[in-house]
Amino acid sequence: MKLRYFLQAIVATVITLFTACSDNNDPTLLSEVRVSQSYLAFPADGGSVTITLTAADSWTISTTDKKGMPEWVTITPAEGGAGTHELTFTATPATGSRDAQLYIQCGSARQNLNLIQTTEKTEAPLTPISTVLNGNDGTTYRVRGTCVSNPDNQYGNWNIEDESGSLYIYGTLDKKGIKGQNPISGENGWGFEVGDIITVEGPRAVYNGKVELVDVTVISIEKSLIKIDSLDVENNTLPLEGGDFTAVLVNKGNGVTVDIPDAAREWLSVIGITTTGTTTSVKFHAAPNAGGDRSTTLTFVTTDDEGNEYSAQADIVQKGSIVAATVAEFLAAEVGDVQYRLTGVISRLYYYKESVAGFYIQDYTGETLVYKAEGFTGTEAKVSDIVTVSGKRGAYKETPQMVSGTFEELKYAVTEISIKDFLDEKTPNSKEVYYMVTGTVKDLLDKNGNNNDYGNLHLVDDEGNELYVYGCYPGWGATGDARKGFVKAGGIEVDDRLTMIGYKDTWDGLIELCGGIFFAIEKAE
Repeated sequence: MKLRYFLQAIVATVITLFTACSDNNDPTLLSEVRVSQSYLAFPADGGSVTITLTAADSWTISTTDKKGMPEWVTITPAEGGAGTHELTFTATPATGSRDAQLYIQCGSARQNLNLIQTTEKTEAPLTPISTVLNGNDGTTYRVRGTCVSNPDNQYGNWNIEDESGSLYIYGTLDKKGIKGQNPISGENGWGFEVGDIITVEGPRAVYNGKVELVDVTVISIEKSLIKIDSLDVENNTLPLEGGDFTAVLVNKGNGVTVDIPDAAREWLSVIGITTTGTTTSVKFHAAPNAGGDRSTTLTFVTTDDEGNEYSAQADIVQKGSIVAATVAEFLAAEVGDVQYRLTGVISRLYYYKESVAGFYIQDYTGETLVYKAEGFTGTEAKVSDIVTVSGKRGAYKETPQMVSGTFEELKYAVTEISIKDFLDEKTPNSKEVYYMVTGTVKDLLDKNGNNNDYGNLHLVDDEGNELYVYGCYPGWGATGDARKGFVKAGGIEVDDRLTMIGYKDTWDGLIELCGGIFFAIEKAE
């Protein structure tokens, strides 16, 4: 069950003392210098804090304070060369609160350090997620928000949200400070889940343009007041014909309200709410779906005695008809849950880490990647074959692709054959058998010696065998005017080496390659 929970609460005031940067506001470059902790807090009676420094060049610790380095703290070591080092900061006992702003200079990069020693009990400041998103790499931040994605995986990767934004957590340390040991449900796991309010602390980093906190430490966990106990919809997916379904909530707050986004209200409605103790059942009705797949997010809201709102969310999908489309229509569609069906030629395979992870499908309108279609691996389908697939319009870094797809059919297995063998009488005429032939363009004329718009032409092999091509079209599926003009548009000329796909037929005693699909060209020198 895909569930998301949100808490709308007042974000704690940020203590001005713990600003992320000193007044010089110099940027921190993660690739040159990084520390495991940039906020260092010491108790009133003194003590030591050890951090890890990773530097790409020689480094030294300095301060912007005109009075010089603080006398109440010693640093061992205070300078060094490239590599990984452990730095120990030791503070003397204090009679009053004091702080210092230092920085590590490593080449052209500067990593800020904030030191504080207080005689009063205090906590590190909470930083709004929006501030973290615009902050500095390497700086350690403490944030409080709602866990909005399943954290129960090997490394504890999940998403946290507050009123100001959303942030990715890349790695959570378990209760013993160990990473990569199932830190949520493992032996020393924290046990929190989607919907709980979590306070975490960790350094900021950016990976592939995505801001994240890395290997965070869990500071506190506050369990949510409302959760979805059950949803009688298998895999959160409604059938095409619609119908009724019920969400059962466990609610420790004051009442429940239900929000359905405006875009879904024309097909989804609430038809009843009943409450017994802390259990609330909400009954919905979904109308039949005559279009493609559609989805929405249901939100259930409650409040505590102070008026703070807690929300539980469930993603709902309703299956729809699969939309038959050309590649061009698929590429023009929006990213979403609508299912599309494409038929075309496998133009090339897609590899990820030396393994086949998909293929490109091409028709007369264009080409797109089909990424990891279910059922493709293990089939006999190969490059040049004509296939049918279905799936959703997705994208990777704004590059379109078909995702969550299904390999539906190997429509035609294309056999590579020589012109000589294609012409052989043992090769049968059939519109259900496709071949791939390669030859040199002898002329661009039809069988009567006339120029034409359909790409009728003659191919010859090295032995002088000649094959008449009845139409050279831009790709699978071309009909009507879409078949015209491709020879000129594709720059096909006499003496080019052309590879075509088509079936064998005979007309008035002349053997022809029909339904000709352009596959590849090698230009004449």
